Amino acid sequence: MKVVVLGVGYVGNVIARDLAEDPSTEVSIVDINQEVLDKLKHDYDLHGICADLSNPNIIKDIVKDFDLVIGALPSFMGYKSLKAVIEAGKNIVDISYYEGDALSLDKLAKEKGVTAVVDCGVAPGSSSIILGYIDSILDKTESFLCYVGGLPVERNWLFDYKSPYPPIEVIEDYILLARYIENSEIVVKPALSELELLDFPEVGTLVAINTDGLRTLIKTMDIPFMKEKTLRYPDHIEKMQMLIEAGFLNTEEIDVIGKKIKPIELTGKLLLDHWMFEEGDEDHTIMKIVIEGIKDDKKLRYTYDMYDKYDREKRILSIARTTGYTCTAVAQIVLEGKFKEKGIIPPELLGKHSEVYHQVIEYLRKRNVIFKETIEEL
Repeated sequence: MKVVVLGVGYVGNVIARDLAEDPSTEVSIVDINQEVLDKLKHDYDLHGICADLSNPNIIKDIVKDFDLVIGALPSFMGYKSLKAVIEAGKNIVDISYYEGDALSLDKLAKEKGVTAVVDCGVAPGSSSIILGYIDSILDKTESFLCYVGGLPVERNWLFDYKSPYPPIEVIEDYILLARYIENSEIVVKPALSELELLDFPEVGTLVAINTDGLRTLIKTMDIPFMKEKTLRYPDHIEKMQMLIEAGFLNTEEIDVIGKKIKPIELTGKLLLDHWMFEEGDEDHTIMKIVIEGIKDDKKLRYTYDMYDKYDREKRILSIARTTGYTCTAVAQIVLEGKFKEKGIIPPELLGKHSEVYHQVIEYLRKRNVIFKETIEEL
């Protein structure tokens, strides 16, 4: 089988490496950075294509000879690239978290006979697959709560945070409104609001903040209470709140010595040297999922806990592992023909298929990404 990975940043290269371990799969990688391609081709059995993937026509031309496409591009390119792959009539598993509504492409995907699995990372992704599965076995699901965060192991005094993603992609989440479901209605709240302090044995005290993470769950799941909150070190949130109050994350242009600039873009540039992971930096990922509902007239609570850390042997960041391996687990299922439904497929709809859920969980377990399940009767 032939697979092409569009974008080989921190997560894309992990996806390509993982897929290449299967001798029956021929993996190609596409990126605009030739140096990155050369390094990966030297170290792994991969075919490299250097191309500007901001052009949808180039994407359509590249993917035409492949059995499956993996979308691992930056958020600002994600929606257009997804649409281009669907228009080319190719199946895709995508992890690009863009603003556009993927479900708006459902009709096109069905017309083209395409299976397009979207938001297939860690959260949304594995968290949604778990929700879909539990919802399928309960008589009625009453609530879903997900706490999740990727954090550096070594804390720094300046921002108490590092990330594999460009700062602008992270700080935008701090100014967007967060959408939740309360009493079956959409409720909109400011990001960084409703702070909760939570203790985790592996990392200590973290703060959970509002962010807009429910994505497709708002439209696909009939659950009266749903909320996803992001985990950060407490000092980091205080510093971000200071930047917001001082105007550093404003999106409207201001005049600076006769030039128009957006404060948030300047801030994103300045944060690059302090924010991005460097070679040798280690991270860990924390997730807690709590789902409550009714089964056979009993009220049950399902809790899933996941703690993952940097892979020193393979030198892979935890956030790249937990995101990338969920994607490759689903990619294998599509390649094997075990899921053939056409259209836009959010991960929660995958999870409703018991065999898919169990295969994903087992695939992750073999790579030491382990979800611990607890069931309580309330």
